Amino acid sequence: MSDLILSRRRLLGAGLLGAGMLGTMPAWARGASIHHGGAIRSGFDEVSGASIDLTVGEGMHTVQGWRGHAIAVNGSVPGPLVRLKEGTTVRLNVHNTLDEDTSIHWHGLLLPFHLDGVPGVSFPGIAPGQSFTAEFPVRQAGTYWWHSHSNLQEQAGHYGPIVIDPAGPDPVQADRDYVLLLSEFTPLHPHTIMDKLKKGEGYFNHQQNTWTDDYPLSGEDRRMWARMRMMATDILDVTGSTYTYLANGHGPEEGLEYLFNPGERVRIRVINGSAMSFFNIRIPGATMYVVAADGLNVRPVPVQEFQIGTAETYDIVVEPTGEAMTIVAEAMDRSGMAVATLASRPGARAPVPALRDPPLLTMADMGMNHGAHGGGMDHGSMDHSSMDHSAMDHSAMGHAMPAQTSATEPMDMSGMDMGSMNMRDTSKLPPTVKIGPGIDMVSMNPVDRMGDPGLGLDDVPHKVLTYKDLVALEPNDDLRRPSRQMEIHLTGNMERYMWSFDGKKFTAVSDDPIRFAYNERVRVKLVNDTMMAHPIHLHGHFFELVNGAPADRQPQKHTVIVQPGGSATFDLTADEQGDWAFHCHLLYHMHSGMFQIVTVAKPPSAPDVKRVGED
Repeated sequence: MSDLILSRRRLLGAGLLGAGMLGTMPAWARGASIHHGGAIRSGFDEVSGASIDLTVGEGMHTVQGWRGHAIAVNGSVPGPLVRLKEGTTVRLNVHNTLDEDTSIHWHGLLLPFHLDGVPGVSFPGIAPGQSFTAEFPVRQAGTYWWHSHSNLQEQAGHYGPIVIDPAGPDPVQADRDYVLLLSEFTPLHPHTIMDKLKKGEGYFNHQQNTWTDDYPLSGEDRRMWARMRMMATDILDVTGSTYTYLANGHGPEEGLEYLFNPGERVRIRVINGSAMSFFNIRIPGATMYVVAADGLNVRPVPVQEFQIGTAETYDIVVEPTGEAMTIVAEAMDRSGMAVATLASRPGARAPVPALRDPPLLTMADMGMNHGAHGGGMDHGSMDHSSMDHSAMDHSAMGHAMPAQTSATEPMDMSGMDMGSMNMRDTSKLPPTVKIGPGIDMVSMNPVDRMGDPGLGLDDVPHKVLTYKDLVALEPNDDLRRPSRQMEIHLTGNMERYMWSFDGKKFTAVSDDPIRFAYNERVRVKLVNDTMMAHPIHLHGHFFELVNGAPADRQPQKHTVIVQPGGSATFDLTADEQGDWAFHCHLLYHMHSGMFQIVTVAKPPSAPDVKRVGED
C-alpha cells in the first residue's frame, strides 16, 4: 500500500498573512480589490500553519456568463482550504471588510462554544472593520468545512473546506487526495430568493406542471395531488432554474479536473457546502468505497451512488480506469448537476450522462406508507438491555405499524376519499408540539426511514448508500445506556414558507432552549411531519446514529437527514458545555425559524465561561 500523497497549493501560508493586522496586509487581503465591485475568482487556495488569516470581502462574481454579487474570503469563492493538524493549536484570525457584520462557523469542529461562530448564540458577530480570533487545540482529524452564520452570506459564497490531517497514521491510504466542495451560484441576491419563497414557495419549481405526460402519474394520482393542494415534484425549494451547481467553485462547463495515473487509488473528500441542495454522486463505470462520514472513519462501503445532504461530508476512495471518468453530482430534483473529471492527462474527458427524469414524491413521503424503504424501526436489532426504560416516556415513542407496502409501491387510491383525508390531524402530535398556523401537515404514520437511499434513488439498478450501511471503524468511547428519550418534531407550512421545531419558530428573545445535563446520555428521535427532507445539524457535538449497527460501532455524525414523513434516531452524549445551535441546514429553512439553542449545563466544579462581548 503506497503512502498518502497529497496534492496541495501552499500559496497562502502563515508567513504571508501571519501578522494578523489589517494595516499590514496586502491590498487584496484587506478586501480592497473586491470591496468596490472587483472580480472574484473561482476556486480556492490553501492556508495552513499555526496562525491563519481569513479576510471577508465582497464583489462581483461570474460563473459561465452569469454575474452576481458575492461574499468572498481571501478573494475567492469558495474561500481557502484550511488545512490543520490533529494535536496542534491553531489561531484562526477572521477580518471583516464588509459594511455589515459577519461570522465564521467551523462546521463539525470540536472547540469551546464561545468560538463556534454563531451570532446571538455564542458571540455577538464580527462588526465591519473588526477582527475576531478563534484559538483552540485541534482535537480531531477528517474532512469538515466552514461558513458564515450571518445574514444569508453563505449563499453568496462565504464558505470553504477544512481538512485535518491525523496525528498518527491515516487508516485511509491513497495515492492522491482531493477535495470536492459542492455548492451553488445564483445571480440573485439571497434576500431576493428569500422574498420570492415567502411570496410563493413554488417559485423556483419549474417542474411543477404535473398535468403533462412527462410524469408517470395516473389521472387519479393527479386529482389526488390537486385536492391536497400539493405537488408531487416539490423536491427542492430552490432549483436549477436559478442555480448553477458548482464543483470547487466551477460550473459544469468550466472543466474541473483531478489528475491520476493508471492503477492509483484516489481519495475524494466530498463536502456539500451548498445552501439548499442535495446531490446524488456517482462516477459512471466505477465503484466508490465510502470510508468516512462527516469526518469520521467508517468501515469501507462499496457503492455506485450516494446522496449527500446539505452540510454532510463523505470521503470516498476510487480506482479510476481508462483515460478519464466523469464525477457527476446531480441535484436531487435533477434540475442540474455539478461536474468534474478524473483525468489521466490534462484535457482528457469522458461522456457526461444526461439528467435523469425528475423524481416524484410518494405516499411514504407524506407519512402515509406503513413501511418505508428499508422498513420501519427494526426493534429486533435494538439493544433494549442498554436502555434505561424506567426514565423513558413511552407515550412519546412512536411505534411503526407492520410493513405493508414499499416506499415506491403505488398505493391503491381507489375507494379512498382523498378530499376528506385529514393531513393535519394534530391529535397525533405530542403535547410538546405547539399547534398553530406553522403546521400544515402531520405525518400519519412516521416510521424509521434511515434505510432510505434518498428521494428518487429507490429503484435505480445499482447499490446506493444508506445510513444503515455505516459502521464506525473504531469503537465508540461511551457505551452507557441512554437515561431518557426525547422526541422532536420537524414542522412547517409550505404555503406560507414557515419552518420550525415542534411548531415553534425560533425567536431569540422568548424561546426556551433544549436542555441537556453535562455528560448526559440521551436518545433523540426526530420526526419529520413535512414532505421535505431536512438535514439537521447539532453544533459542537457528534451523535451516534441508531441504525442497527452494534452499539459500540454506531456511526457518529454531526448532521443527519430526516426523510419526509419519517423519523431518524440518534444517541447523544452531551459532553461539550455551553450554548450550541441546533438547526435545519437548508439555509432558508433555518432563516425562517427551524432553529433552536441547545444548552449543556456545566458541571458544578467547572468555572464560568464568559461570552465574547460580555462585561
